[in-house]
Amino acid sequence: MAVEDFSQPVLAGEGASDYERYLRTEELLRLQKRPEERAHHDELLFQTVHQSSELWLKLGAEELEVAAGQLARREVAPALRLLGRTHLCLRYVTEQLEMLERMSPWEYQEIRRVLGHGSGFDSPGFREIRRWAPALVQELHGILRERGLDLRTLYVDGRDHEELYALAEALIELDERAQAWRIRHYQVVARVIGDQVIGTQGTPVEVLGRLVKQRLFPELWEVRNALTAYAKESD
Repeated sequence: MAVEDFSQPVLAGEGASDYERYLRTEELLRLQKRPEERAHHDELLFQTVHQSSELWLKLGAEELEVAAGQLARREVAPALRLLGRTHLCLRYVTEQLEMLERMSPWEYQEIRRVLGHGSGFDSPGFREIRRWAPALVQELHGILRERGLDLRTLYVDGRDHEELYALAEALIELDERAQAWRIRHYQVVARVIGDQVIGTQGTPVEVLGRLVKQRLFPELWEVRNALTAYAKESD
């Protein structure tokens, strides 16, 4: 019987090991500019933060797509698990923005010259996160209608509808984390280039600041006002 040689890769592709071939590390690590191509050393930091963010957002958006399908089939529990993954994806992309604040505001100006019209507004991953939001809340409302409930009743009688309560809270957490990313992104931009300047797309940074108030599920925030008013009426 032949003894398998575990020191040699068996998968097809580039790389000296199956780890490298499976993850396509040689391709992945060629996606960043080489030292001689960079306008400034910190371009590697800048590209690493944004490219890794797009990977996390790609994962988060795909989980939302699958979760929306599960909710359409009224499979609430597995959808909750995937929503939890997206929460973490958004947390990771928010936390790593701190790396951008490790750049010198003056030295960043060298990088800015080679960005063209590139802007965080154009993040395909974040656009995909937003794209799946309507389908998710639509399914929540559909389930509520089928059970003769509305949002206010769901919260008032939450103990009787634990799974749906958890779903509503998972959606508002998704919204909250998306908003936290916007706020953190604005703070980083203001810290690095200022808050009274024009961004790379010709948009004033102050406009970016106003976007932090955007919400994916406004009705889930408004129901809090309704609950407070209802509580006062009940006193």
